[in-house]
Amino acid sequence: MNSKVTQRHALHLLMLLAILATSAAVSRAQDSSGAAGQGNPPAEKTQGNPTETQTPKINGEAKQEVSMQDTGATFKLRVNLVQVHVIVRDSASKPVENLRKEDFLVYDSGKLQAITTFGVETARSRKERAEAAAKTQTGEGETAAGGSVMLPERFVALTFDDIHLKMADAVTVRVAAGRFVDAMTPGDRIGIFSTSGQLTQDFTSDKEALKQKLLGLMPRGAMGGHITDCPDVSYYMADQIENKHDSQALVVVVQETLQCMFGGNQQMAGAAQAAAQAAVMVALNAGDADNNYTYRLLEEVLRRLAGKPGERVLLLASPGFLITTDTLDESGIVDRANRANIVINALDARGLYVPEPGGDISQRNSDTPITAGLKASYRLTEQSELQFVLMDFAYGTGGTFFHNSNDLEGGLKLAGAVPEVSYVLGFSPQNQKMDGKYHTLKVTLAQKQKYAIQARRGYYAPKKLDDPQETEKQEIQEALFSQDEIHDLPLSLQTQYFKTEDSGARLSVVSHLELKGMHFRKAEGRNLDNLTVATAVFDENGNFITGGEKIVKMRLFDATFEKLSHTGLTVKSSFEVKPGKYMVRQVVRDSEGAQMAARNGTVVISY
Repeated sequence: MNSKVTQRHALHLLMLLAILATSAAVSRAQDSSGAAGQGNPPAEKTQGNPTETQTPKINGEAKQEVSMQDTGATFKLRVNLVQVHVIVRDSASKPVENLRKEDFLVYDSGKLQAITTFGVETARSRKERAEAAAKTQTGEGETAAGGSVMLPERFVALTFDDIHLKMADAVTVRVAAGRFVDAMTPGDRIGIFSTSGQLTQDFTSDKEALKQKLLGLMPRGAMGGHITDCPDVSYYMADQIENKHDSQALVVVVQETLQCMFGGNQQMAGAAQAAAQAAVMVALNAGDADNNYTYRLLEEVLRRLAGKPGERVLLLASPGFLITTDTLDESGIVDRANRANIVINALDARGLYVPEPGGDISQRNSDTPITAGLKASYRLTEQSELQFVLMDFAYGTGGTFFHNSNDLEGGLKLAGAVPEVSYVLGFSPQNQKMDGKYHTLKVTLAQKQKYAIQARRGYYAPKKLDDPQETEKQEIQEALFSQDEIHDLPLSLQTQYFKTEDSGARLSVVSHLELKGMHFRKAEGRNLDNLTVATAVFDENGNFITGGEKIVKMRLFDATFEKLSHTGLTVKSSFEVKPGKYMVRQVVRDSEGAQMAARNGTVVISY
């Protein structure tokens, strides 16, 4: 018999014996529970999941020692832990290594916080995490070297503002983006999006598919050029006239209209005034429409990113656009990103641009000797203000703003590549209120070195909702859609699969928990605690496939508690899936101690 097959069968047998041993211990404990309640009526069949163990009732209430029940997604997360990812760079923009917890100071709304958890992310730590996850697959699903899943570690939404891009900028950015794709790592998943909505490629590791999609990048906005040649009214000037009530700007447009439409005939001043007002509204409406499209698309990209299990980055390549009547939308983008722990890195697609007092030379210029000086002033102000929205997006989410450089390839690498070293600081805010309010964050170095620190600038406190189920849904999403491992509870897991007749497979996730360190509550001669075991299955590109949750209720007599303290507790979850490569994310929490464990696993199901 093949030795590898023999080993697999032996492994299956050992796992089965472990599960049966735990079940036997539970059964013996349940028998003793029934004996303790002499005179009670026979066991009654309970409603619910068939995996729940049936036992007699004591004082009218079921008293199983261990019962398991599948539930909806109602996992509760420790909401008082705030994690901050930090990148420290020197004067040459290189990440700084070998920093310790003692080197950092974290302020929450101006108050110094005690850093309770500290981690360092490096290429080596990411590799070790991926290798540990790959080792979880055993049994029939065990694969040879080279067939394992590479965990998707980062999801980068490469987003092009094709509504505001000019053709020259689009070509330069397209080339730089192609080189950025070539340099992506096996743990990267890149998606391509555009603010017009006409360029979309879902997250993938397929470089050729990404580069093919990039070929379709081109300007698509109404204000890429000017709406009217006569008069030449920009969105900025239209906003100044209509929303800021700039009378000087209106005079400029009227004078230009009088010259270009009526040959300077002063008798047509009234008609020129009406035509100027009409041109202003056309430019304003077109610019507002472009901005609205941009904001709505950015919201959609944030929504997609929020559902990905790992580090999430929105990399926005744009020449910038104006903050006008949509200022609230701009702050809304930052708020959404911060709530979902998404970093926005922004790249000024204009590169090292030279202000053009005369405007875009590719467009017809209708300036007159009377209006040329004032229009040049408005153009220079506009070109300067275009970058502010990109700056706000980046700095408001702890991201990078790359500008004033023609090295767009280097800018994309800086804004989108995995930093060689980053740090994860965790703290529990003092006297935190469940009010949903925004808290400012500031991270500094204790020794005051002249390093640049990149970290998010705030977070939202949890909000106590009237609907507990809605609160629980938000909490389970934050817990599962992450890759951070938590080790409050000793948890190990294994993944394996068994082929089914319909060309599918049954994926089994077997979790083993040590009871040592758990906080049990003693009542009625028993040791009480509940475990919530939440499991999510993602495909290799980070798309959620399926998931489930179990509640494990433990009501243990001392004898059973002593046995399980040595053997541990095994929980098995099963899911119907198709052949493919999957990542498994599992989070466990106990109710008495509010302790957590989180682990990642992988499985390759052959076709």
